[in-house]
Amino acid sequence: MIWIKWHQKDTTMQTYNIFTNTPDSLPEGKADFLLAASVSKTCEIEGITQAGIPGMIPLTPTLDAEFITNEKVFSLTELAETPKGVPTPAIITRAVHNLRPFASIEILNLGLEQTPKNCVLHNFDITPSESIDKGASINAKAIFKKGMHFGRNYELKGSYLILGESTPAGTTTATASALALGYDCRDDFSSSFLHVPQDIKNTTIDKALALIHEDATTFEKLSIVSDNMLVFCAGFLLEASKRFHVVLAGGTQMAAVLLIADKLREDLLMRVKHDNITLATTGWVTHDDNSNIAHILSLLSYTPHALYCPFSFAKASIAVLHKYDEGEAKEGVGAGGALSYASANNLSNKELLQQIEYILYTM
Repeated sequence: MIWIKWHQKDTTMQTYNIFTNTPDSLPEGKADFLLAASVSKTCEIEGITQAGIPGMIPLTPTLDAEFITNEKVFSLTELAETPKGVPTPAIITRAVHNLRPFASIEILNLGLEQTPKNCVLHNFDITPSESIDKGASINAKAIFKKGMHFGRNYELKGSYLILGESTPAGTTTATASALALGYDCRDDFSSSFLHVPQDIKNTTIDKALALIHEDATTFEKLSIVSDNMLVFCAGFLLEASKRFHVVLAGGTQMAAVLLIADKLREDLLMRVKHDNITLATTGWVTHDDNSNIAHILSLLSYTPHALYCPFSFAKASIAVLHKYDEGEAKEGVGAGGALSYASANNLSNKELLQQIEYILYTM
């Protein structure tokens, strides 16, 4: 595992290119922040994810949406956290906003079981997707078109856009989606777990793939094995990137969005403005021994602009935060993009860590 070390002195955080490990950065200026919040009932399979409070995991994206918008939650008395007490990556995104505010924070309701409160919310008449082992039962073509329409019509407030996601069990649906489309990357997707429940994930994925007919179209395959977030964001990306720079803030799930967009671009004979697309993730994902985001991205028909920020909780006084550096949680709720945004706006690891701990102490 190669880590770029954070030294004692309080210097500005750096971002690095995923492929070359050389310094790289996001565009200058303020960014809008959109959170694609969605529920796939795949998250209800016992033991498949720890992205939230046991028994209430479908509430996680609702709570994440409320927290990054308000720095408090309304739909429950507590913030989403893993069974080991690791708080949601939403704390990172919100802390960045407190110190270097985004131009706006808005939520995309891409199939939630409970509507988040006190948020700027975009509704698309999308319901939660079913568990993929029984068939996701989504209309991928219709959802993709809704994403494209929103991408054509979204009004940018800042200089560019950061798009994050909150979709529990999303790495499982992302893996199934990539495999269904013919990409060879089964073992490349990350997990919120340190010790990944591969047997559960693989069984779920294999059951989903077995539901696909041999002559199925790309949209028919995605309708069975994917989730609303992946398909909507792929459509949104293809259109929005024609108009302004879009940063996909996330790890292997957002890499799957790029794979889906690339495949559908080919099917629909669309052009993609590659130089207006960046993927930005955390160092925890980039250097994860159990996944390989660089390999997923290498399967695209082009070489994407992809960054990571090696933020560290090494000096955290709240002990549970050290779990991030040990391999728990890793990414989500736009944390990687938010960290890269913090770096582009001259924040230091120390300043951001102090803000995150302040948030947790005062909750």
